[in-house]
Amino acid sequence: MTKFQHQTLAEGRWFTFSLVEQLGNIGSEVSRAINARQDEQRFKGAVSRALELFDLTLSDPRWKKQKRLKEIARAREVFCDAVLGGHEYGTTLEDLNKYFTYFALAARLDRQKIV
Repeated sequence: MTKFQHQTLAEGRWFTFSLVEQLGNIGSEVSRAINARQDEQRFKGAVSRALELFDLTLSDPRWKKQKRLKEIARAREVFCDAVLGGHEYGTTLEDLNKYFTYFALAARLDRQKIV
């Protein structure tokens, strides 16, 4: 059995989140990576957690049915490129942070409607 950093999410809770919530949570790790650049261990931890969340999102069967996998996989690819310096796409972690912030805000608005 694979050991996950987000064990409760990997056990099924992640698959109860909407795509907006999943991407917003990935964005939290992107933001943590930006803030941890000066601390290699913290940076690697945030990158690793973000990749784990990307992979959990890619394994969510709902997105295969809705043909969302290509977009999610491309976001993961661009994230990896940004972590390695952005040589392929010219994207920075700050660019990705802006992209994911909108998902986090949308998720928060959705939650406020429920409460």
